[in-house]
Amino acid sequence: MSSTPAQAARRELTGFTGELVGPEDSGYEQARAVYNAMIDRSPALIARCADADAVAGVIGFARAHDLPLAVRGGGHHGAGLGTVDGGVVADLSPLKEIHVDPVARTVRVGGGCVWGEVDRATNAHGLATPSGIVSTTGVGGIATGGGLGHLTRKCGLTIDNLLAADVVLADGRQVRASADENTDLFWAIRGGGGNFGVVTSFLFRLHEISTVVAGPTFWPVEISAEVLTAYRDFLPNAPRELNAFFMHGTVPPAPPFPEDIQLRKTAGVVWCYTGDDLEAAARAMAPLLDALPEPLLHAAGPMPHPDMQSMFDGLYPPGHQWYWRADFVNEIPDEAVDLHAKFGAEVPTVQSTMHLYPIDGAAHDVGPDDTPWAYRGARWASVYAGVDPDPANADLVKRWTVDYFDALHPYSAGGAYVNMMMDEGQERVRASYRGNYDRLARIKADYDPENVFRLNQNIRPS
Repeated sequence: MSSTPAQAARRELTGFTGELVGPEDSGYEQARAVYNAMIDRSPALIARCADADAVAGVIGFARAHDLPLAVRGGGHHGAGLGTVDGGVVADLSPLKEIHVDPVARTVRVGGGCVWGEVDRATNAHGLATPSGIVSTTGVGGIATGGGLGHLTRKCGLTIDNLLAADVVLADGRQVRASADENTDLFWAIRGGGGNFGVVTSFLFRLHEISTVVAGPTFWPVEISAEVLTAYRDFLPNAPRELNAFFMHGTVPPAPPFPEDIQLRKTAGVVWCYTGDDLEAAARAMAPLLDALPEPLLHAAGPMPHPDMQSMFDGLYPPGHQWYWRADFVNEIPDEAVDLHAKFGAEVPTVQSTMHLYPIDGAAHDVGPDDTPWAYRGARWASVYAGVDPDPANADLVKRWTVDYFDALHPYSAGGAYVNMMMDEGQERVRASYRGNYDRLARIKADYDPENVFRLNQNIRPS
């Protein structure tokens, strides 16, 4: 009688450090779950890897048994690319090393960490590195895909602050990638995603950021066009210390939001000023606030950086239905403003939203071919996210997302931030890397010629 992949792994992976979970095990249902409940896949084996040797062993096992291999860090990917039906999942969640060097201003982070863990560890020393906007997101996906968030304008993308990485390759070798070692691999993993190997440890540059002045300002969605027009003209001239993304959404029906505006649809700006100087923050925000009618709520105030990073966690816990689309944006003409206003007024559920993340400031200091991130000249990254806890609303939120994206895509720069894309096909991936795609494909051929790491926004080996 033939054995299951999980049984074979227990027999073959002698000395495995971690846990091997198969469908027959009691913890399987919990182990296979990912952040997006729209994704329901059943791997044959989930290997919770506690060190790099375990990762190498799992890669070898998947190859020997001709099983597809998915790599999971935080499990947040909208398209569920961290899991696979009938294949092997290398789950990095046990890789939880965090070591802060406050003198060198660096932090070493295990590939299974989530950003909230890193933020708390670095904030204890008055330091931070750029990440996303939800603290339960895995470090690995953001740190290899790009990294847009509250510190982008001041400190650049996450990939701009990556100094080195320890990588397990498709053939099981363990190498270090940095500006001095395996430099082509180091270039590729700073934006090329998980195409080239499994990063088990990251080394990031830290910045002196402890307290920020942060929070949302909401206006009625009925004046969305006015708000977006003012924001569009304001942001390019704002100081780098001020990050501000535009959003459409619904005020959550819970504290700390005042009861009289709960469930109101709004056009909003989410602020993050890097520093604790309230007067300087107010001066930076004033040109936009003064140009618009009095808001429903202006709630920007001082808080520790980790509190800002976790501000959206309660609204977006794991287990909800998610559908994403995304684009890069150079300009927002009046016609696009009007379309945004239309779809903003039609936000279908409390958690569904549209964000326009700035990617200027420090992100523009890096050249378009210095990393795989090819849209350094873009000013924003848009993301359309239909979200709801009820599976009965899955089609509703997906339809709103796709319709919104389809309407605005003609005004986009052509590609998208790969971490915010669904599984949209090879041409979409190529468009997102522009002229950097061919170099990525050549490096892929060197490090993963058989395309073992293909369950991602895939770069095919040339």
